[in-house]
Amino acid sequence: MSFNDLGLIEPIARAVSEKGYTTPSPIQAKSIPVVLQGKDLMASAQTGTGKTAAFVLPLLQQLASGPRPGAKNVRALIVTPTRELAAQIQANIDEYSTHLRLSNLVVFGGVNIRPQIRTLQRGVDILVATPGRLLDLHGQHAVNLSEVDILVLDEADRMLDMGFIHDIRRIQKLLPKKKQSLLFSATFSSEIRQLAKTMLHQPVEVDVAPRNTTVETVSQRIHPVDKGRKSALLQHLILDNQWQQVLVFSRTKHGANKLVKTLLKADIPAVAIHGNKSQAHRTRALADFKAGKVDVMVATDIAARGIDIADLPHVINFDLPNVPEDYVHRIGRTGRAGAEGEAISLVSADEIKQLRDIERLIQDTLERDEIEGFEPEHQLPESRQGGQPRRRQPSEKSGGNKVSSIDQRKNNSRRRRPPRNRKPSAA
Repeated sequence: MSFNDLGLIEPIARAVSEKGYTTPSPIQAKSIPVVLQGKDLMASAQTGTGKTAAFVLPLLQQLASGPRPGAKNVRALIVTPTRELAAQIQANIDEYSTHLRLSNLVVFGGVNIRPQIRTLQRGVDILVATPGRLLDLHGQHAVNLSEVDILVLDEADRMLDMGFIHDIRRIQKLLPKKKQSLLFSATFSSEIRQLAKTMLHQPVEVDVAPRNTTVETVSQRIHPVDKGRKSALLQHLILDNQWQQVLVFSRTKHGANKLVKTLLKADIPAVAIHGNKSQAHRTRALADFKAGKVDVMVATDIAARGIDIADLPHVINFDLPNVPEDYVHRIGRTGRAGAEGEAISLVSADEIKQLRDIERLIQDTLERDEIEGFEPEHQLPESRQGGQPRRRQPSEKSGGNKVSSIDQRKNNSRRRRPPRNRKPSAA
């Protein structure tokens, strides 16, 4: 199947072609026809499978004809949990609507509300919003949601996790009863199904991947290490392998800040991104990371939602998440759209429970791979396959041929910076 088989109008098909896409992903192939038929939809897919285009493309087509919105009115509303994801969705809308005469606006907290109010005065075809800022704007009589034709809830599972359910209920009461509703979620939990019952009318269900599975193009393994030596091991991996684009996950905001300070002392350019950072800082940090100005971005789970970087080669779990489903979301930042990637977890003895929960969830055992010189004092339990963990020599590059090919591709696509005078890493 090609995009031409999905019934997209010429301006949208042309924009898709100009981005170099010819074949829709499974979630796109199954969702787009449903949305074009005007039906409500519950869709589930792994991260990195083209989920955003699965609702943006048909939404644009539904809006391509029809009257302009009146003052303060909105024709399509997309609600999403984080600022970064909202901005990413708007970027996709801009790209795919380049040959259409449709207006859009993204609104979220942490930035001045006045420009958002001024733009809404004219009305917009598509509004992308985080729940809190949307309700703030409505409270200031800056937006009218009673004329919304299409509602999209993106990452509904995360909005429930982040405590937005009451905000979603409030938003729901502001919307007309007759509208098309699309709900996208990584999982169809009982809570999601309960939400869908109150918001969707006879929805079509699309589920293109087994629940909580990981992307096949991502190689996964763990490096057992004592908790106090994780930072030193991370520095060793980055310097020894000459990695230049690494997304590192920390369990806490404080831990993220502390790790960045340690990396900077080792002359490894790094930046933190989490909820306590201003929106200006988060936007600048993400832009610098994408542009290769910093090698490492340390993020918390919530701040990392919406980070969409083509060919991101390395994701490191500095701390294992407390919620095992977050492991799947984390490593989904790499291996996107069929590209190869690797996910490495630095696991200490006090994280055995989290490790077991993750392996139970993904129904797989992660390879134990000790790095010589960083062997832990307290051994992790053996994998279900049994046997001792593999021990790698310090000079042996991480990831073998697969990772080398990723690094080589990045070296060819982006000019390497000249070597820096590295300071010795702290043990």
